[in-house]
Amino acid sequence: MFDLLAIDPTAFSLGPIDIRWYGILITTGIILAFIVVQKEMVKRGMHPDFLTDLLIWAVPLSIISARIYYVIFSWDSYKDNPADVFKIWEGGIAIHGALIGAFLTTYFYTKRRGISFWKVVDIAVPGILIGQIIGRWGNFINQEAHGGPVSQSFLENTWIPDWIMNQMTINGVTYHPTFLYESLWNVVGLIIILLLRRVRLKRGEMFFFYLTWYSIGRFFIEGMRTDSLYGGDLRAAQIVSIIAIVFSVSMFIWRRFIKKVKVEYQDK
Repeated sequence: MFDLLAIDPTAFSLGPIDIRWYGILITTGIILAFIVVQKEMVKRGMHPDFLTDLLIWAVPLSIISARIYYVIFSWDSYKDNPADVFKIWEGGIAIHGALIGAFLTTYFYTKRRGISFWKVVDIAVPGILIGQIIGRWGNFINQEAHGGPVSQSFLENTWIPDWIMNQMTINGVTYHPTFLYESLWNVVGLIIILLLRRVRLKRGEMFFFYLTWYSIGRFFIEGMRTDSLYGGDLRAAQIVSIIAIVFSVSMFIWRRFIKKVKVEYQDK
């Protein structure tokens, strides 16, 4: 059914250095996210250099955190060769680890600068989703982060283009394009968040919506994947998703109905 050649994960080479599509897509996501978030931060009265200064710390620390997260939940693969922990070029990072690193970096950076953490993350969530939407297509090109085998009947009735299914056909077996499901889930989330900017949300609630929305989608999509990281007998991403949902809903209730936060998203 699918007779196209698989996409080469290497976009081009500079001498001995291969430039991979995964890295190009991640970089593109970061740049587009920066443009969107920077525009909104300036609109909300923040200094034009604030985001640049934050990203100088947040990007490398998020990569390190993403690697640490992956290694922790894949320790059996590294315990006999600890030096392999540092071979990040061989693959092995996790989006949840990157998010944890980014949010912790932002928390301590904003605290040091005397700026509201909730204000910053509220403004940042559209950019985070843009990065996730684009980044998942790097998994597509690498033929990873897919689900289980897809039946012939599913393929005959799906609206998914042949070129996507072709790339998800590995060694003659076609797999669920879970990268696509998550990317589209995040597109819907991004649209909702952009619409929510017009609603009188309290500060922090945009962030709580993002955590809840992304975590619900990730919980179910993760259950379809064949390459999950595990914490004991449970999938790590599903554990983190449940924690994120409980945290977000609890914080939303506490801040709106108990603490009765007055400051709104639109306030400078």
